[in-house]
Amino acid sequence: MQMNFNEERPIYIQISEGIEDAILSGAFQEESQIPSITELSVNYRINPATALKGINILVDEGNIYKKRGVGMFVAEGAVERLTFKRREKFYGNYIRNLVDEAKRLEITKDEIKTMIERGFEDEHRD
Repeated sequence: MQMNFNEERPIYIQISEGIEDAILSGAFQEESQIPSITELSVNYRINPATALKGINILVDEGNIYKKRGVGMFVAEGAVERLTFKRREKFYGNYIRNLVDEAKRLEITKDEIKTMIERGFEDEHRD
């Protein structure tokens, strides 16, 4: 799991999202152990309380659970929950804004579809 901390968002949020990314990519499988708070704080040179705060977000959402004396593990169903969460966030952050701007510019649904298809095609040209 690699992270490049930026100053726009709190580090604990970036830790939480980095672990989410690792779960979604399959780097951390459901029921597998994730790095400890100590490992995270040493590897990323952050305060252990900051790492804990990021992990606790995932615990509160039911995506990580703690086995006392053993460590922290990815919960069963975490991939499905995280996928749903990220899709909803995608809709809210991108699609709503896209539709609002399209309406302001009087771009039709068909034109938007064409633009999106072009975007997927452009992706493969690199």
